[in-house]
Amino acid sequence: MLQILTVTFPFFALVLCGYLAAHHGLLPLASIPGLNGFVLFFALPCMLYRFGATTPIAQLMDVRVALTYLACALTMVTLCIAVTRHGRIGWNDAAFGALVAAFPNTGFMGVPLLVALLGAKAAGPAIVTIVVDMVITSSLCIALSRLNAGQGASASRAARNALKGVATNPMPWAILGGALASALQITLPKPGAATLGMLADAATPVALFTIGAVLARSQIQAVTDAAHAAVWSEVLPVAALKLFVHPMLVLAVGSATIYCGVALDRFALTVLVLVAALPSASNVSMLAERFGADNGRIARIIMVSTALAFITFSAAVAWMTA
Repeated sequence: MLQILTVTFPFFALVLCGYLAAHHGLLPLASIPGLNGFVLFFALPCMLYRFGATTPIAQLMDVRVALTYLACALTMVTLCIAVTRHGRIGWNDAAFGALVAAFPNTGFMGVPLLVALLGAKAAGPAIVTIVVDMVITSSLCIALSRLNAGQGASASRAARNALKGVATNPMPWAILGGALASALQITLPKPGAATLGMLADAATPVALFTIGAVLARSQIQAVTDAAHAAVWSEVLPVAALKLFVHPMLVLAVGSATIYCGVALDRFALTVLVLVAALPSASNVSMLAERFGADNGRIARIIMVSTALAFITFSAAVAWMTA
């Protein structure tokens, strides 16, 4: 366990550094969108391209991994909505609560963390989960968020807009480019590869620092603006679903799949379980704000899941690799 904590500690310590920097004013809140932009449009796509280009194409196109993870994601969305949609929580808030329960922070945190823990082979299954969450899980939850009274007709339009958002997101294109490079054995010229490598190396520290800054900004907003406040009884159950139910569900479904004779690689299943054990994706907060959901509640869920994941994720790694 100590050896695992030695690997996971720097990742969560960088999140804490970003949180403290923003909380104490060392990092202006106005600069956070700039950090997000650097990570999303430059550093992270380069990192995903590099992982994709160096991963065998068979791992990136593993339908068994994709379907196993997708079945669990859809189950998590259904379960979370069934548990939380009551009283003041309508379809909009329930849908984004479900998204934050089913969508791990795989891009910003998971891929580099899992590669550090399990080796480069972990990148393939983790990248598959990013595609599933960005294309299907996110689009489904955005469509469900439009099912409030008088908005049913806009659900299909919301789903189409979500897919348009995916099309303008550089991460899927970086994954596709890396997959093509892997399949066709394409290598970049040395100057281009060096530039890409420098940006890719910057992705992990800047992304983790930015996660912390985003969490601090959300807490500051919750204190200064009642609209961003959240009731803990509406926060903790969703965080528990994310950190405990999600990985247990993936383990159960994956084990049942293998028991039924499907050739799902056990190492890939380990990666899927650990992806599910990650804290909630920080970008869901921005989506919730964009679609008028209770962003205070969503931000608190992300903050709680990130804080607790230092222990719960490390325990999951110890359990799955024992």
